[in-house]
Amino acid sequence: MTVEAVLWDMDGTLLDSEKLWDIPLYEFAEKLGGTLSLETRHAMVGSNVATTMALLFTEVGITPRDGDIADGAAWIQRRTEEVFRAGLPWRPGAREALRAVRDAGVPMALVTSTERQLTEVALETIGRDLFDVTVCGDEVDGLNKPLPEPYLKAARLLDVDPTRCVAVEDSPTGTTAAVAAGCTVLVVPCDLPVLEGERRVFRESLVGVDHKTLASLLPH
Repeated sequence: MTVEAVLWDMDGTLLDSEKLWDIPLYEFAEKLGGTLSLETRHAMVGSNVATTMALLFTEVGITPRDGDIADGAAWIQRRTEEVFRAGLPWRPGAREALRAVRDAGVPMALVTSTERQLTEVALETIGRDLFDVTVCGDEVDGLNKPLPEPYLKAARLLDVDPTRCVAVEDSPTGTTAAVAAGCTVLVVPCDLPVLEGERRVFRESLVGVDHKTLASLLPH
């Protein structure tokens, strides 16, 4: 049994970067005169910019005026880029798993809710050469995770059948998107628990994962 492609999430899956996102998100809530609750922060995990900004303004009880959302998103992006450039930590086994799958010649895509500008910063750590395609949060016409379009787009770009692909995810939002696209999902939870369900296989880490591991997950 072969896997046609492996589709990797980024934040919380390859990089332990959700904790880095905490910094600008909590800071921005304070700038607005409020505080960000853990429950709302958890609701942001795996989501896109529009969802995150809406949650932030709702949390602090402010109805944004024209331009407030865009200005806030730009501030968070600048601050996040500063944090990313200071250093991005890997999740256990992620670097080795990426290289093992790449060395086996399996097509790979990065499928992230993070927008292109910040993804390019992260790719300086991860390595652009590892991926045949990259699908970012601002490149799916607003059809972001948990909708299936990010994974469907990656499959289209790679010219593969999503039902013969394995997606690697950490969050409920991303897992829902990958399952909806027809992928089998290797779930390695990071900050949030993910419910069991169809086409979901769980591991504690990516340590020891290679293309054979991922191919074995596909339905026979």
